[in-house]
Amino acid sequence: MDAAAAIPAPEPFRPAPSCVLSLDFAELKAKLATYLRPEDVGRIEAAYHFAASAHEGQFRISGDPYISHPVAVADIVADWHLDPQALIAALLHDVMEDTHISKQEIAERFGKTSAELVDGLSKLDKIEFRSQEEAQAENFRKMLLAMASDLRVILIKLADRLHNMRTLHCVRPAKRRRIAKETLEIYAPIANRLGLNNLFRELQELAFEHKYPMRYRVLSRAIKAARGNRREVVGKVSQAVEERLPQWGIAAEVFGREKHLFSIYRKMAEKHLSFSQVLDIYGFRVIVRDVPSCYLAIGALHSMYKPVPGKFKDYIAIPKANGYQSLHTTLIGPFGTPVEVQIRTAEMHHIAESGVASHWLYKEDEKTLTELQQKTHSWLQSLLELQSASGGATEFLEHVKIDLFPGEVYVFTPQGKILSLLKGATPVDFAYAVHTDIGNRCVACRINGDLMPLRTELRNGDQVEIITAAHANPNPAWLAYVRTGKARAQIRHFLKGAQHEESVALGERLLNQALRPHGLTLGQISAFAWDRFLRDRGVRSKKEVFADIGLGRRLPVIVARRVAQAQDLESGRPDVVKPKPAGAILIRGSEGIAVQLARCCQPIPGDPIIGVIRKGQGLEVHLHDCQLVAKLRGDRGRWVDVEWEAGEERLFDVTIRVLTKNVRGVLARVASAIADEDCNIQNVVMDNEQGGLYTAMSLTVQVRDRMHLAHVMRSVRRVPEVVRIGRTKSDVRS
Repeated sequence: MDAAAAIPAPEPFRPAPSCVLSLDFAELKAKLATYLRPEDVGRIEAAYHFAASAHEGQFRISGDPYISHPVAVADIVADWHLDPQALIAALLHDVMEDTHISKQEIAERFGKTSAELVDGLSKLDKIEFRSQEEAQAENFRKMLLAMASDLRVILIKLADRLHNMRTLHCVRPAKRRRIAKETLEIYAPIANRLGLNNLFRELQELAFEHKYPMRYRVLSRAIKAARGNRREVVGKVSQAVEERLPQWGIAAEVFGREKHLFSIYRKMAEKHLSFSQVLDIYGFRVIVRDVPSCYLAIGALHSMYKPVPGKFKDYIAIPKANGYQSLHTTLIGPFGTPVEVQIRTAEMHHIAESGVASHWLYKEDEKTLTELQQKTHSWLQSLLELQSASGGATEFLEHVKIDLFPGEVYVFTPQGKILSLLKGATPVDFAYAVHTDIGNRCVACRINGDLMPLRTELRNGDQVEIITAAHANPNPAWLAYVRTGKARAQIRHFLKGAQHEESVALGERLLNQALRPHGLTLGQISAFAWDRFLRDRGVRSKKEVFADIGLGRRLPVIVARRVAQAQDLESGRPDVVKPKPAGAILIRGSEGIAVQLARCCQPIPGDPIIGVIRKGQGLEVHLHDCQLVAKLRGDRGRWVDVEWEAGEERLFDVTIRVLTKNVRGVLARVASAIADEDCNIQNVVMDNEQGGLYTAMSLTVQVRDRMHLAHVMRSVRRVPEVVRIGRTKSDVRS
C-alpha cells in the first residue's frame, strides 16, 4: 500500500461521453472499496476507462465487448486483495499486445511498476519463431523470468487463464483442447506450487472438461447417480465426528465434501479402476483451534474408525513445498467405505486455499518473510538458475515442467536438514539440490549409512550423504535417471560447455593437419585471411569454426582449402619452408566427449587405427579394418590419420570370446587366469553350444594395451578346458 501511495497520481484521463461504468466494473469497484483507499480506487477507475477506450470496437469470440475480459481478470485478482499496481496491470494486461498503447505511455500514466507488470504479461508477438511450440516456450520463459522479479505477474496471468478457461466453450474444439492441455501441464501445476488450491482445482476441472468432454460428461453423470446412494455414509460420518470431538474437548468445524471429478478420473486412470471401484469419492475437513488440537483430533478419529496403514501423512511437521499444512488420514468408515480426512487449523486452511496470496508483502526485509514466502522466493531463484543453465526456451520449459509435476519425497542431510525432492529423485538430484558444485563433483553416496548406487530412488526419511572428489565431473549417464529440472539443466549445461571446449581443441588440431598439404600451418594464416574467410562464410569467430570441425559439422579438408585460398587472396603466402605433408593426430583415449573410442571394434593402444569425423559427435576412433567404416573408403574428407600417444596410463575395455568344455568350475578357472595377469573383468555373458557340450563365454576385460591383452589371452589359453579364444567385435554402433 505504501509503495502505491508513493507513485504520483496519473494525469486525469477523460473518457469519451459514451464510456460509462459497466455493471461488471461497478461491482468490482464496490469490492475494491472494502480494502483500498478512495484515491487508489480512483486510479484503478482511471485505468479502467483507459483500457475501455483502448479496446473500443474490439470483441471477444463470444460477442462480448473485449473490456469485459480485463474487468473479470481484475475481479479475480481483487479476491486476493492485491495492491493497486497489480489491479491496474490486470485491467491493462492486453493493451500492449492488442492495441497501439506502448509501455512508455502506461508508465507515464500509471507508474513504472504497473508498466513492468503489463510488459511481463505481454506476448512476444513481434518476434518470428520456427514453430508454435517454440513461441509458446519463449513466451512462457519471459513470463516466468518476469515472475521471478515480481510474483504479481504470474498471479495476474493465472487470473487471466482462469477467466479464459471459464469462457473456453466459445473457442473452436481443436484450440480448446490445446489450451486445456497447456493449462493441465503448466498453469494448474504453477497454481498448485504457489499454494492457490481453489484456483488449482478449478483450472483442473475446466481443463478436464474441455480436453476430454465425453469422459467428463460420463463421469459427471456417474457421480450424480451415485450421490444419493452414498449420502447416507456422509451423513453418518459427519454426525459421528461432530459428536466424538467434543467428548475429547475439541472444538471443531466438520465439512463433508465431494472429491473433484479430475482427481477421481486421475485415480481411475493411474490405478486402472472402474468408477464403481473408486470408493473414496467423499472427503472430510476438520478445522480446529490450534496445532495440539490437530493431533488430539487424529487420535479421536482413529479411536472411532480403523485407519488404513500407510495412509497417515503429517504435513504439519513437514509442510509441502508450497506451504500447505494438514494432517491426512484415511479411515475405514461405515459399510467398509474408505473415508479421507484432513485436519488443520483455521490459519492452515486459509493458506491451503489462498497459498502465497494469503500474505501479501512486497520488498520486505527477508527476516520478516513468512516461511511460505521464503520457500516461494527460493523456488523463483531456482527458476533463474534453470534459465541460465538451459540451452534455450524449449529446454527451459521442459525443465520447469519436470519440477511442476506433483509428488514429493522428504530426505535428510547428515546435519538433519530436510530437503523436499520430486518422487523418484536420486542421490544425484539430492546433490544438485544442496549445491551445484556438490552435484558436479559427486562420485558416490551413502543412504542411511550404506554405500548405494547413484541411481537409487530415494524414499521418505532417507538420510543421504554425498561423497565428492575434487576432479570429478558430471556423467552423461546421469541424464537417464535424474528427475529434477535443476539437476538435468546443470548436467546438460556442464556437458555442453565441456564438449564445446574439447571440440574447439580437436577442431584446431584437425584443421592444422589438413593445412599441411597446402604448405601451411595455423600459425601462418594471417589475421586478414581469417577475417576474409569468416566474413565470406558468415561466421562470428575462429573458435566457432574450430568447434564445428571438432563436432563434424564442417570437414577440415574443405575448410583448409578455403582458408588457404583466403591466404592467397590477401598478402600472399610468406616464403616459408613447407612442413611435412602428413602428420597424425595423437590419441590418448581419455580426451572426453569430442574424441570417442568406437564401441563396435573397441580399439586399444597398439592397434592400427583410423579417425572418422561423425556429424554432431566429433572424432570417432576405429580399428583400421573395422567393417563399419569400410563404406566410408571413398569419402576421404571424413578420414583423419591418428596414432596412439605413448605413455598413456589408463585401462581400455575389450571383449574376448572363450569356448570351453562344459564342466564344473570352468568359469572360476578362466577368471583366475585373467586375474593372474592383473586384469579386471567388467562383464560376463555365457551361453551353451552344441547341446550343452561346450560353454561360450563373452568376457569384457580391462587392459592397458594390445600387449597386455596378448598376455591375458595366453594365460586363458593355458586353462585345460579352453578349446578356443579370440577377440570379438560387437555389432553395436557407437
